[in-house]
Amino acid sequence: MKNELLKSGFQNESIRNALIRIKLTIALFLALLITVPAGSLVAATVNSTDEEPQVKEVAGSVKDNQGLPLQGVSVVVKGTTAGTITGSDGQFRLSIPSGAKTLVFSFIGMKTQEMQIENQTTFNVVLLEESYLVDEVVVVGYGKTAKKDLTGAVTVVEARDMNKGVYSSPTEMLQGKVPGLNITRSGDPSGSASITLRGPSTLRTGAAMEPFYVIDGVPGASIDAVAPDDIVSINIMRDASSTAIYGSRAANGIIMITTRRAKNDESYLIYNGYAAIEKVSNRIEMLSAGELRDYLSAVNKVPLDDDGSSINWQDEVMRTGISHNHNISFGHSSEKSRYSASANYLQNQGIIKTSSMDRLTGRISIEQQALNDRITLGFNLSSTETNQHVIRDELFANMLKYLPTIGIYNPDGTYFQNTQNSNYHNPVAILDNDIDDRKINNMLTNATIKVNILKGLTYDASISYQNTEIKRNVYDKQASTLKIGSNGFALRSEYANRKKLFENYLTYENNFGQHQFKILAGYSWQQDKLDDGFQAANSNFVTDDLLYNNLSLGSSPDKVTNAERFGTATIQTLRTISVYSRLNYQYANRYLLQATIRRDGSSAFGVNNRWGTFPAVSLGWRISNESFMENQKLFSDLKLRVGYGISGNSLGFDPMIARMKYGLTGVTYINGVQVQSIGVTQNENPDLKWESTSMANIGIDFAFLKGRISGTIEVYDKQTNDLIWYYPVKVPPYLYPYLWANVGEISNRGIEFQVDATPVQKNKFRWTTSFNISSNKNQVKSLSNEQFETPETGIRTAAIGGKGQSGNPTQVIKEGYPLGTFFLRQWAGRDESDVSLFYAANGEKLRVVTVDDFVISGSAQPKLLFGWSNSISYGNFDLSFFFRGVAGNKILNGTLAALNDVNYAASNNIPRFSLGEPIGDINSFYYSDRFLESGTYVRLDNATLGYTLDLRSVRMKSARIYLTSNNLFVITKYRGVDPEINMGGIEPGIDNNNFYPKTRSFMLGINLNF
Repeated sequence: MKNELLKSGFQNESIRNALIRIKLTIALFLALLITVPAGSLVAATVNSTDEEPQVKEVAGSVKDNQGLPLQGVSVVVKGTTAGTITGSDGQFRLSIPSGAKTLVFSFIGMKTQEMQIENQTTFNVVLLEESYLVDEVVVVGYGKTAKKDLTGAVTVVEARDMNKGVYSSPTEMLQGKVPGLNITRSGDPSGSASITLRGPSTLRTGAAMEPFYVIDGVPGASIDAVAPDDIVSINIMRDASSTAIYGSRAANGIIMITTRRAKNDESYLIYNGYAAIEKVSNRIEMLSAGELRDYLSAVNKVPLDDDGSSINWQDEVMRTGISHNHNISFGHSSEKSRYSASANYLQNQGIIKTSSMDRLTGRISIEQQALNDRITLGFNLSSTETNQHVIRDELFANMLKYLPTIGIYNPDGTYFQNTQNSNYHNPVAILDNDIDDRKINNMLTNATIKVNILKGLTYDASISYQNTEIKRNVYDKQASTLKIGSNGFALRSEYANRKKLFENYLTYENNFGQHQFKILAGYSWQQDKLDDGFQAANSNFVTDDLLYNNLSLGSSPDKVTNAERFGTATIQTLRTISVYSRLNYQYANRYLLQATIRRDGSSAFGVNNRWGTFPAVSLGWRISNESFMENQKLFSDLKLRVGYGISGNSLGFDPMIARMKYGLTGVTYINGVQVQSIGVTQNENPDLKWESTSMANIGIDFAFLKGRISGTIEVYDKQTNDLIWYYPVKVPPYLYPYLWANVGEISNRGIEFQVDATPVQKNKFRWTTSFNISSNKNQVKSLSNEQFETPETGIRTAAIGGKGQSGNPTQVIKEGYPLGTFFLRQWAGRDESDVSLFYAANGEKLRVVTVDDFVISGSAQPKLLFGWSNSISYGNFDLSFFFRGVAGNKILNGTLAALNDVNYAASNNIPRFSLGEPIGDINSFYYSDRFLESGTYVRLDNATLGYTLDLRSVRMKSARIYLTSNNLFVITKYRGVDPEINMGGIEPGIDNNNFYPKTRSFMLGINLNF
């Protein structure tokens, strides 16, 4: 019987899962079948006859530019796996096939060099440092350019420089690495990071505040479609002159990700893997059972529930998380074809019991030249399946405040619950009774063609399709107190977002004497279909055994709200059409010009404003190439850049935002019969358009001592106009009392500095270091105009709730102040009865004040962001460590305020902080500037110790084992769990009882490169 019941719930799910795995397996297997005949991954060359292949021996030495020998340099015959590494004296000896043509010399931190073999048998090679290579190629929108020719603010982070750790998203590897990029994340394995670049510039949340992603040339690709181990570089485009080529999606900057591909005549087989343990890095110290009993007995009170137990609820719900990651990739490139493939599996077990995330990712890339290299065809496919077991937010408050004097279970084995208190939930019971499982399937496919039409003239086209399916399955058991009275509640939903994209462009480049130019012109069409799916729910189940897998076992759908039964999502289609062009001009390798223009049309906006134009221009002057710089020896490179551009922000939009909407508005009577009425729920705004950001940027690139020291300085002025907000309007003439309209302005001004250096390069010892620091000043310049107004007191937000504080704001959006401005009671000490007082607007000290007495108290926006990384190598050992931090911001410690309810300590546990609080203070928990704390911190984010094995006797390019630890310590005055609080959205910097604790991890890993 049970199997029959399970069948209806599980069958479709099992089929879909099986199909996904079968498709991934077949795709990888086909790639392997295609590639194996080439023999590129075979460790030894196999001759079809019994004759031994002819070989010859070559030898030599490798030194740096100071004449010192380099140990551990990889020496490989190009296109094969035959190779060795240099010894401590820089010497090498290698047997190579007689037909070998090229030797490749590579070493971390040095520029890779190729040497033609011909008739030589001895090679004396000098490798140059890679600390500042102006000829390095950088990926930009719709193409590539040399680093020396950049005229905008672009930061390139190579894989070797990215953060190491238990990371589920590539964005986490950038924390602290890029000036002006603020990334925050909790310890939740299923959580996502919040990201802002050069300050927040919108009043909308979610994707509207984050950068736009481009993965392997596909705009708008999901960041979850790529495994971190597959990434070779991430480019962050920070100013409008660099980003304007993406027009209406570029206001928050562009993050471009490039994955591993086989280079010319290269073969590789790489395995990266690690195992890690994670523990909570910090916790709020609550009173033990004995301490609470003593505290209460001093005032003749006892715990509300006390059976003699002594429970540490944080210990009961936490564990040591175990994570592991495995990535295998292989690829080969020949004269006419190139392929690569990879598979990645990550399992991240959270430190809260039952929380976890596992992800399987597969990727294939094939490229083939044809018709005498006139045409290059490409095909790329990636597929990701993610499973998440999510913790309910209620757990975090209850694991702190639940009384330690009561046991987990009743005598009959059921969970103890105090049903008299609706906000009082057994934390262990939450883990068992309240289930929230999610599955995300993402598939991205992309086909490309490149045609060499004439000399210097090429045509590129690509078609991509991205499908994201999001499933959520919820079950609250019959004993659940989060869904009390439902006698079992189940909800299932499945939604899909589908993106189709076609892009094509022509590129022409040519040189005339000292004049070099490149012209690009293109067209783009995109369609996004959102929220195509369903939702269903039921309650009053006869058994918990099947959880959410058979909704028909519930018998009371009438007790479920319409929003729960059917969801609130609607099918929406968004179409975008774009034309764009870019001109790059260079004269005498000294004077640079880039001009860009893009025109976007979107179906999301009002009929009067569906098109927008986004121009940009930037200039560069390579001062170091001027004749008057020839005899100076200080600068090896010096370039001045100036740019200005306009970009838009159409990210995160409801495609129906400008249209009139209808919905259920109440009931009416027709012929005495009550019927549901439908009415207008959103006004039409034919003039609604995208938010527009203009940015001026001045930058200086410099390098000293032949590139041993290099860096950049950037100064920018970023102004965002036509902010979209929900404004009150009159009815009539409008049909609904609110309207989405373009009104406000936000300003971000700042300065950024980054320096990279190689202080020491001596024989076996090498030390490289990088430091960046940035400062941004955010300000809301206006919120109102003649037609649409906000109150003079500003827009009051962040009503985070709490005992006796429902509806009270904790922040305000106000002209002249930054986003995240705190708006709180002003604590005035205590009266003679030890009850907290607050200042009224007239200066009087009162026990009770109103919202009109609240004052502006500080800002969540940091004044400084900084990061400092170091890499040290000696012989085969390498050591790296990385510090990062923020300064000048405030955090509202809402968690500590809520726990500081000393007058009710008999029913809710209190932190040790509260031992100094008068037990009669009935106002002790109110949010006030008393709980506004400094968010400044310095964190030793990660440290890694590695050892590269000497495997010259084995046909292996390299092998390395390493130990990594994340979040070793934090220096801060903040009294909460961690000062890295979510900085996304319009309500940043609030610690509010729902913070998944950050972790400290210890990892053992291995890298094998064949």
